[in-house]
Amino acid sequence: MATVVEQPQDAGQPSQDTGTAEATASAAIVEIRSRINEIDDAIIALWKERSALSQQVGKTRVASGGTRLVLSREREIMEKFREALGADGTQVALLLLRAGRGPL
Repeated sequence: MATVVEQPQDAGQPSQDTGTAEATASAAIVEIRSRINEIDDAIIALWKERSALSQQVGKTRVASGGTRLVLSREREIMEKFREALGADGTQVALLLLRAGRGPL
């Protein structure tokens, strides 16, 4: 296991981790980033769960003689994300849909 050796930081120099040398701001950034990391972990877990569920829907539909995908449902999802998140929402929806059904 490698040992991490921290180099002393010159006073007044920005911290590499937070981008600021000001102690109060640096502490606030560390705290905020901690919450961001928690949110990222939740997003990843939900992404994986959604993808698995979507794959299950597709397999069930195809096994019962249905189509591989339902375009009206995909449009509905894209619109939902676009309305909630703006133009970036469309991109998020496209990535979510692809994770669940695979590339077209």
